[in-house]
Amino acid sequence: MTKTSGGSPSGTQRNEIAGIPTRYIGIGVIVVLAVWFLFANLEKVKIQFWVFTVTCPLWIALLATLLAGTALGWLLKGRRTR
Repeated sequence: MTKTSGGSPSGTQRNEIAGIPTRYIGIGVIVVLAVWFLFANLEKVKIQFWVFTVTCPLWIALLATLLAGTALGWLLKGRRTR
C-alpha cells in the first residue's frame, strides 16, 4: 500500500464522507437541529431587558441568539488562527 502526499493510503482523505467534507456535514447537522429546535418552541414569551420588556415568539428570540452567536464566532475566528 502506498501513501499519497497527504499521508493517507489509496488517495482517500480522512476528512471526507462519500466525497463530502466532514465540516459541511457537521454544519448541516447543526442547522437541521437548530431549525428543529426553533419550530419546537413556538409559544410567546416575555423577554425583560434592563429598561423594557418585549413579548415575542420564543423561536424569534432563539433565532436572534443563534445569529448573534454565529456572528460572534465568525468575528473571533480570525483571532484564533494568528
